[in-house]
Amino acid sequence: MNSMLRRLRDAAELVAHATDPAHARTAIIDIGSNSVRLVVYDGPPRIPFTLFNEKIMAGLGASLAKTGAIEPEAMERGLRAVARFARLCRAMKVGDIRCVATAAVRDATNGPDFIARAREMGLTVDLLSGAQEAIGAAMGVLSGIPQADGIVGDLGGGSLELARIRNSAVEQTISLPLGVLRLPQIRAKGPRALERSVVKMLGKAGWAPEPGLPFYMVGGSWRALARFDMQITHFPLPVVHQYEMTAARAEQLTRIVSHVDKARLKLIPAMTGSRVPTLPDAAALLSVVVRQLKSSCLVVSAYGLREGLLYEALPPDWRAQDPLLVAAEAEGEAQARFRGHGNRIDRWIAPLFPDDAPDMARIRRAACLLADVSWRANPDFRAERGVEVALHSNWVGISVVERAMLGQALHSHFGGGLSSPPDLDRIARPELLRRAALWGLAIRLAQRLSGGVEGPLDLSRLEREDDRITLRLDDADADLYGEAVDRRLRNLAQAMGLKHRMVTKTG
Repeated sequence: MNSMLRRLRDAAELVAHATDPAHARTAIIDIGSNSVRLVVYDGPPRIPFTLFNEKIMAGLGASLAKTGAIEPEAMERGLRAVARFARLCRAMKVGDIRCVATAAVRDATNGPDFIARAREMGLTVDLLSGAQEAIGAAMGVLSGIPQADGIVGDLGGGSLELARIRNSAVEQTISLPLGVLRLPQIRAKGPRALERSVVKMLGKAGWAPEPGLPFYMVGGSWRALARFDMQITHFPLPVVHQYEMTAARAEQLTRIVSHVDKARLKLIPAMTGSRVPTLPDAAALLSVVVRQLKSSCLVVSAYGLREGLLYEALPPDWRAQDPLLVAAEAEGEAQARFRGHGNRIDRWIAPLFPDDAPDMARIRRAACLLADVSWRANPDFRAERGVEVALHSNWVGISVVERAMLGQALHSHFGGGLSSPPDLDRIARPELLRRAALWGLAIRLAQRLSGGVEGPLDLSRLEREDDRITLRLDDADADLYGEAVDRRLRNLAQAMGLKHRMVTKTG
């Protein structure tokens, strides 16, 4: 965790001292029913990193179900948060601030008063409709899980948005008044009241279930529920994005959460005290919704409305960029001793792995882009640092199994050999980890031959011929081949069950 914070500080310092640090800096002030949040972004537009993130639990929608209005105390708390966030954006020299409001401000009788007072602070509040909110959440899922195909459910404080996504597009949306702040009043009407309400609302909206589709969970309460499940199942990877559960698990969690002491829930990492009271209602709604939709499984998305708004604003060719590879290249460039050349490393080792399917070749390439992220670490801990970068960095567009393979590749590259870090075998099959380890040893050879720069790789090539790995160099470049290079070539060949040789020829 400490190294992750160091990387973020290094990146922030690099941006802060750039010639024009604000050219790519953007911010979203998200005025929700439960919280008001500021997120400041910087870095690659396709997958910007979070420079600053703060939320205030204003509770704007807490009284909507009873009074239809935002309570005065909540109004003032929310406006104080907005004023602070606007001031911080100016101090951070944010070039583009987007301020959006969702269900609470949209539905409250005094919502226009909130917007007017924010305008006095110099902020234009974009009041999103239910359809716009649903599209934003769906685009967020597509940003972080590009191949997602199913139903997105975004649970907020005041509403639940559903969206059908397929082929990188949003096809259908609905917004229902089923936010976590409204659920207690519905459930108080009886054991089956929530189910009756959901069935009635889906029918009125004309939403026809498509059985067998994944359900993508968006929203803080559902993410908290997923973290609870990770805790009680002792899941080895503490990353919620793309965490998967069976559809039946929703009903099981409804029963479990109702019997767990709240004090225990507060001990769960990343579980805020404000989320704990919402878990029983969030679990109950999830159980009802997936039952009515006949979902096949549950997939958690860490990306939602805010990320979706950024993604939606990008031109189509930028949206098409691979978020994992863009982020890995940016991280690799920031950490490298010399200008990164991860793509060149990947092309250099690719002949050794002709059987890698496209999805595997993509993870191999990500490992190559991160080939220099551990050089500042103590040599005895470089393998650990590589694993930490792979497993705990804020990657998206990568499954849990693929994270494990990326971790194994970097572990092997930075000196871990064919051994596997703890718990990876609980995530990925042994043959996948073995494959990733071979990628790591090949990257290790490339970095030793090249010294971490690109030129020597352009003067050499690897070939796999029957039972042998051949490293080819021109006579004029033969002095690049030394004992250390020979040792790493031999180790790679032995791991692959092959012979090895170095061949030179007159240029």
